[in-house]
Amino acid sequence: MHSLRVDLGQRGYPIHIGTGILADPALFAPALSTGPVAIITDSNVAPLYLEALQKTLRKLEKDVLTVTLAAGEASKSLANIQEITGRLLSAGYGRDCTLCALGGGVVGDITGFAAAVYQRGVACIQVPTSLLAMVDSSVGGKTGVNHPLGKNMIGAFYQPRAVIADTDTLDSLPDREFRSGLAEVIKYGLINDQGFFSWLEDHMDAVLAREADALAKVIQYSCKDKADVVARDELEGGLRAILNLGHTFGHAIEAATGYDQYLHGEAVAIGIVMAADLSRRLDLIRESEQNRIYALVKATGLPTFAPAFPIDDYLAFMRVDKKAEGGRVRFILLRGIGSAVITGDVPPAAIAQTLQAFMEHEHA
Repeated sequence: MHSLRVDLGQRGYPIHIGTGILADPALFAPALSTGPVAIITDSNVAPLYLEALQKTLRKLEKDVLTVTLAAGEASKSLANIQEITGRLLSAGYGRDCTLCALGGGVVGDITGFAAAVYQRGVACIQVPTSLLAMVDSSVGGKTGVNHPLGKNMIGAFYQPRAVIADTDTLDSLPDREFRSGLAEVIKYGLINDQGFFSWLEDHMDAVLAREADALAKVIQYSCKDKADVVARDELEGGLRAILNLGHTFGHAIEAATGYDQYLHGEAVAIGIVMAADLSRRLDLIRESEQNRIYALVKATGLPTFAPAFPIDDYLAFMRVDKKAEGGRVRFILLRGIGSAVITGDVPPAAIAQTLQAFMEHEHA
């Protein structure tokens, strides 16, 4: 097992990464409140790992309630927040309860938000079972649900008490879901870790083969890179926004397609390719660097072209992005591999050119 810490003073917490650790009560005990536990999971994960987590928590003599949501991005809704909190209230759960998020990014986001708002805040533990959740969404305290007009527009910053990532759960992860997580991994190399990006170029075959050593490095480096940024800017007042590389385009793609056509990482992969293209159009990176970025994303098997929609539709979704200020869309762009910049000073014509260049109908 490998452990590191998100350094946020009294709100700091450990990230534990290892094999078989879902069965270790000693990792859960320090993060639990004194009362009962509710496990929030989904219909894909529950048959695989719910019983194991229930068994671990019952070793700690905890009463355990389970809420199982339908799998998929559409479950990140206010209706399901109502469902979760209603179940908690009906069971008589008070402020001494703990919510455990057992699943991928969708489950982690909605469980964290439920914990933030239930009785004005209860304890939460993230137990990620997808690569995307392990390397990104379970760390840093961003929680929320979607609105038809924009992704993650209703939420809160709310840190968990611990992140417990059992890499054995990746064995059952479908190939599409596994590849989806690699978009966030590539992001870390691009924004602040050039050496990690180069390592990914050299070892992507081993990562895709899910070789144990390669996976361990991917998860540890990604968590460390994210923890370092979060510790310096917990509430995204400035620096933390670099973690959204590819997300302005990606969230627009998700919203335009109703959140049911692309996995989050797939949309982010397209967004990263677009952000690299826009960076090159603004003379921030060289064409050779753009080509390296495109090649690495392509090597993962992730999509690199967006569905064809009117450019004005995409721009409208971008304007309701959380990073937008004063009606201006802010982008995370690159000043070379390993260095990111946040800017709202992007000519609309350049944005339109990038969108046009990476829409599917242009390459049919």
